[in-house]
This record gives sequence, structure tokens and C-alpha cells, in this order.
Amino acid sequence: MPLTADVAAQQVQERLRSLHRLIYDIEAERSCNEQCIDSILRAEKAVESSSSAEDSSSSSQQQMQLKSLYKAGLTAAEQEERVLRAALSRIYEIRAIKNERRIQARHAGNKETIGCGALMKMLLSAAQTLPLHVGRVGERAPPLCGAVPADAGHIARAGDAVAALVRVSEKEENWILAEVVSWLPAQGKYEVDDIDEEQKNRHVLSKRRVVALPLMRADPRTDEHALFPKGAVVMALYPQTTCFYRAVVNRLPACAADPYEVLFEDSSYADGYSPAERVAQRYVIAIKEGKGRGT
Repeated sequence: MPLTADVAAQQVQERLRSLHRLIYDIEAERSCNEQCIDSILRAEKAVESSSSAEDSSSSSQQQMQLKSLYKAGLTAAEQEERVLRAALSRIYEIRAIKNERRIQARHAGNKETIGCGALMKMLLSAAQTLPLHVGRVGERAPPLCGAVPADAGHIARAGDAVAALVRVSEKEENWILAEVVSWLPAQGKYEVDDIDEEQKNRHVLSKRRVVALPLMRADPRTDEHALFPKGAVVMALYPQTTCFYRAVVNRLPACAADPYEVLFEDSSYADGYSPAERVAQRYVIAIKEGKGRGT
């Protein structure tokens, strides 16, 4: 069923109202947690005082009270986590609704031409607002989180951003930033549009010529394994362009909002590499061998 502008607006408003309520719930849960922490800190000091006074009966009682406070604090923290995750879910739902509406508008022929400057801002915004993977204790980052590759049978959905190897001349191929229009199962091929709308190019490509971009950012503090290591050879989107080129990771992100620092291969420099450039996680992917400049 087509997602009309009115229906999309209604769905977004419903989720915004739910998000508004959840924000108040988060504040209430946070206040409760702060009170729990204060109680725990006071109880810990009391236990230390009793231990130094060698009052065993009082110390034992206070230790039992402290254990009860720990349990209450853990329960409160878990409840706050549930409310936070519910709020994140609403944000992701709003993002999905707006993306679906955008795709349907494009399919209907309402394709707005975007200038180069606006396109660069849009790509930066897409990278900065890419959902952050917030896993539970012991949970590994899923496929397409940071540097974690897609599953072997992964099929990108309409609207997903990908790197696509396209022919730009009889002798040259480039990896470009593109958007999936559709998957053609009978042919085992993707139909993709060049993200640079000024090119007005649509390509039908085999699966091996298309690489899915990350769907989530990895947090270096909790999922360092989901980042490319220093020295890794990757494909990265060259700043202020929509093409991917070979590069070497020079520095990893220090926090979830940070980009990589990479050195692009460039024979015009004495050491064969360009000065360091900053590239967002969304636009740094595993190297894929082929004939194009980007490989």
C-alpha cells in the first residue's frame, strides 16, 4: 500500500507524541537512578565506618542493606535502559517512515534535483545521523555495523546506500556512491542510481559490483572489534566527491561521532599517499578487488 504524504505525516506525529512521553519517562527514571546511587554511596560509607569500629553485628546488617540497595539500583538501571531503547526505537521508526516516503516520491517521478553543495551537506548529515549500535553486555556488533561485513546472502533494500562499480569509459571503471532502486531476483542484479543526481545515471549491476554501506555506526568504546584496524587497506569516499578510492587507515575514531583518518593512495605524492583526510564510518568499507580506480 502506497505511503501517502498525509499517512506518513500522521505516522510521524504519532511517534513524536510517543517520543515526547518517553523523554519525560527517561527523566523520571534518571532521577530515580540518581537517588539509588546516592543511597548506595551513603550505605557504602556506613559499612566502611562500621568495619573500622569493629562492630560486627552492625556491619553485617548494613552489608545486607547494601546488597538490597545494589539490587534495587540494578533494577532501576535496567528499567532506564528499557525506556531509552524504546525512545531510540521511535527515532528509528520516524527515520524509516521518512525514508520510505522519499523512495515512493522518487518512484512517482517527484525527484528533486540537488546541487553539489547541498548534496555534500546531505551526505555529511546522513553519516552523522546514522544509527549507533548500542548493544547489551557481551553482545557482538551485527553485520553492517561499522566494519562488520554483510552476511553472504544479504540483499540491500530499496533506498539503501551502496558503493557501485560502474563503467565511466571504455577503459575505466569507478566505485561510486549510489542508491539501490530495486533488486532484480530473476537476473541476480541490482538497479541503482548514481547518488549525484546531476549525472542522471541508472545502472543495472551484478551483485559482485555492489557493496552495501554500514547501516549502523560502531562505538569504539564498546565495539572496537567492529572498526577497521590501523593500517587496513580500505575503500573510502574522497571528501567533496561521490567516488570511493583505495586508502589506508591512519587513525581510528576515538568516539562514536568521530570519523576515520585515512591516507588515500596518490602517486602524485613522493610517498604515494595523500595528506590525511577525515572520512565518516558510513563511507569507509572493505576493499574489493576489481578493475576500477577505486580498487
